[in-house]
Amino acid sequence: MATTEAEAANELMRLARQIARHNRLYHAEDAPEISDAEYDALVRRNAELEAAFPHLIRPDSPSQLVGHEIAASPLSKVAHEVRMMSLDNAFTDEEVAEFVGRVRRFLNLPAEEPVAFTAEDKIDGLSCSLRYENGRLVRAATRGDGQVGEDVTPNVACIADIPQQLQGDAPAVFEIRGEVYMEKQAFVALNAQLLAEAREKAESRGEVFDPTGVRQFANPRNAAAGSLRQKDPAITAKRPLRFWAHGWGAASALPGATQQEVMAQIARWGLPISPEMIRCATLDEMLAAYARIAAGRANLPYEIDGVVYKVDRLDWQQRLGFVAKAPRWAIARKFPAEQAETTVEAIDIQVGRTGKLTPVGRLAPVLVGGVTVTNVTLHNRDEIARLGVRMGDRVVIQRAGDVIPQVVANLTREEERPAFLFPDHCPECGSEAVAEEGEVDVRCTGGLICPAQRTERLKHFVSRGALDIDGLGEKTIDQFFALGWLESPVDIFRLRKRRDAILALEGWQDKSVDNLLKAIEARREPDAARLLFGLGIRHVGAVTARDLMKGLGDIHRLPGKAAEFAAYRSEHPREAEEKESPFNTRMSEAVKRIFEVGTDGIGTAVGHALADFFHEDHNRQVWNDLLSEVSPPLYVVETKASAVAGKTVVFTGKLETMSRDEAKAQAEMLGAKAAGSVSAKTDLVVAGPGAGTKLKKAAELGIEVIDEAAWAEIVKAAG
Repeated sequence: MATTEAEAANELMRLARQIARHNRLYHAEDAPEISDAEYDALVRRNAELEAAFPHLIRPDSPSQLVGHEIAASPLSKVAHEVRMMSLDNAFTDEEVAEFVGRVRRFLNLPAEEPVAFTAEDKIDGLSCSLRYENGRLVRAATRGDGQVGEDVTPNVACIADIPQQLQGDAPAVFEIRGEVYMEKQAFVALNAQLLAEAREKAESRGEVFDPTGVRQFANPRNAAAGSLRQKDPAITAKRPLRFWAHGWGAASALPGATQQEVMAQIARWGLPISPEMIRCATLDEMLAAYARIAAGRANLPYEIDGVVYKVDRLDWQQRLGFVAKAPRWAIARKFPAEQAETTVEAIDIQVGRTGKLTPVGRLAPVLVGGVTVTNVTLHNRDEIARLGVRMGDRVVIQRAGDVIPQVVANLTREEERPAFLFPDHCPECGSEAVAEEGEVDVRCTGGLICPAQRTERLKHFVSRGALDIDGLGEKTIDQFFALGWLESPVDIFRLRKRRDAILALEGWQDKSVDNLLKAIEARREPDAARLLFGLGIRHVGAVTARDLMKGLGDIHRLPGKAAEFAAYRSEHPREAEEKESPFNTRMSEAVKRIFEVGTDGIGTAVGHALADFFHEDHNRQVWNDLLSEVSPPLYVVETKASAVAGKTVVFTGKLETMSRDEAKAQAEMLGAKAAGSVSAKTDLVVAGPGAGTKLKKAAELGIEVIDEAAWAEIVKAAG
C-alpha cells in the first residue's frame, strides 16, 4: 500500500527526531544505543521518503545535517573554516556501480573516458581536523556538527602519530583531517586497567568489589572518543591513541592534482595514512579492493566498518561539489554485520525503569570484530518464541555496530530441549507482568513498589509536571533511597521526622533542610491531576490525568472506578481481547461511561492500565498510604475569559517555550479545546518550527494560523 503524503510527513518527523537522538548519543555522548546497521536503515528510509516527497524535506532532516551540535562540554568550541562533511553510504555492488554512473553523468563524460577512484579502509574512530600553519600544528578540533567542533589541541599533543611540525616544506595553511582511534588490543587492555583500578579503590575502602558497577568503554571507537575529549590532557596522555589521515580541509595550496598525490604528500610530511589505500581504474578494481579489505578485516589491529571510494582527480572533485552534508565525489561502502557462533548459557530477565521485562542471553564468550561478546539482547517474549531460543542452544550472533548484539539464527532449535518460559510475574517484585493492548513488550505492573523502577518513579513523582517539589532533585532522591529513607512516594511526606538525620549529611545546612521540608509541606493538598500523573501509571499522562479528574472530580473515586472497569472487562472477554480500539467501540464506550469522561483521548488502553494498576495489592497499599498523608481537594476546572473560549485549537510543529502538554493545559484554562488534528471544526492553529501537513491543511481550509509568541499574548491577555 502506497504511503500517503500525510503518512510520509508524520514518518519524516519521527525519523528526524529518532536520528537526531541517535546522532547525539553517538557523536556527542559516545554512547550509541543502536547498531550501525539499524542507524543506516533509519537514514535510508528517510532518504526514500524524501525522494518520493521532496517538498516535505524538513529543516531538521538528517539529510541536511552532519554529526550533532555540541552539547555542554568542558572543551571550548572551534569553528571550522571548511565544513567537515559526512559520507553517503552504499551497501551493495550495484549501489557502488550506480555511484560511478552518477559521477559519469554529472561530469557528462564520454563512454571511453576513464574515471579513477582511490579506495581505502574506513577506520572506525573519532573525526579530527589538524590545522598546520607554516608546517606547525596550531589547532586540533573534533568534527562536532561539521561547522563547530571542540578544541582538543593540548590533547592531540599526546598522540605520537601527530607531529607538532611537518617534515619538509608545507603550505602557509593546511588542515589535515583524519581519525583518532584505538587499536583492539589497547582497548581490551584499557578496560582491564579500569577494572583493576576500580577493584583497588574498593578494596582500599574495605568494600566488596562489584565489577558490574564499573563503567567501561563499549568499543574502541568510544574509548578513543572518551579519551580524546578530556578536559585534562594528562588523562589523554595515558591512553594509547593513534591517528591516521584520510583527507584535508582548508589549504592555501595543494601539493598535487589527485587524491592519491596529496595523500602521498601528507604521508611524507609525517602523518600515517591507510596502508590499504590504492588507486582503482575500473569498477571491477573498486569491487575487488572492497573484497580484499573485507576478507582481511578480522586480522587488522584496528576496527574498520567499510571502504571509502573517492574520485581521484581533484578538478573533477571540484566540479562535482557537495550535496547537503556529503561530497558527490565520495561514498562509503559499508560492511555487512559481523557474525559469530556461540552457545546461550543462560537467559536472564532485566527489568527497566519503565517496568519493561527484557530477556538477555548470557553467552559463552566469543570474539566478534575484535570485541569479546558475552551478552545478547533477545528483545522481548515474541522474539524468543520466533527464534526458539533456549539455554544450551548454539546460535549465530550479529554485531551490526557497537551495541549489544542480536541473535540472527538458532542452529539447534530442532534439538529436544525445554522451551524457555517467559515469566508472567516480575522477577524483581513478584507483581504480575503483562503485555498491554497492542504491544509486544511485557511490563511489570508493580510500579511504585518494584525496586527496579522505584527511584525513577520517585523522580517522576516530584518532577515539574507532577508535584514539583523544589530541593528534591535526582541526586537527593538517589541518596535518600540508598539510605532507606525513600521507598515510596508517601515517605517523602514523612521526611520531616528525619530532619536531624538529613542535617547530619554532608552538604546540608539548617536553611537547606528547612527549605526542603517547607517545599514538601506545601504539597500536602496537591492538585489531584498532578498527583495522579505523578504516580506514573502507564498511559496516564498529564493531559489524561486532567481529563480523568474533570470527569470524576474526586480522586478517591478512582480505585472503585478501576475495579468497576476490571469487572466489565472480565465479563466481556471478547471485547477485552481486541487489539485495535477503533474496532472495539463497546469497550471504549465502557471506559468513558465508567470513568465519566467525554474526551476521545481516553480509551481502552487507559482503562486497562488503571485496572491493572489497582489490581495489585501493593499498589493499592501505596495509594492508601499516600492519601493518608495528602489531601487533594475536589478537582474543579477553572477557566478564564479569553479570545479563544469555546474554540478548537491545534498545536503543530516544535514548541520552543513549553511542552505540548503545557500548551494543551493552557488551552483548557482559556476555555478552548485542544485537538490533535486539523479539520473544518478547527478554529485556530498554533504553529512552531517544522510544522508540516497540519499547517498545509490549515491553509487549504482557510483556518487562522499564529505562532507561539502570538499564542503567549493570548494567554497573557486572559491573565
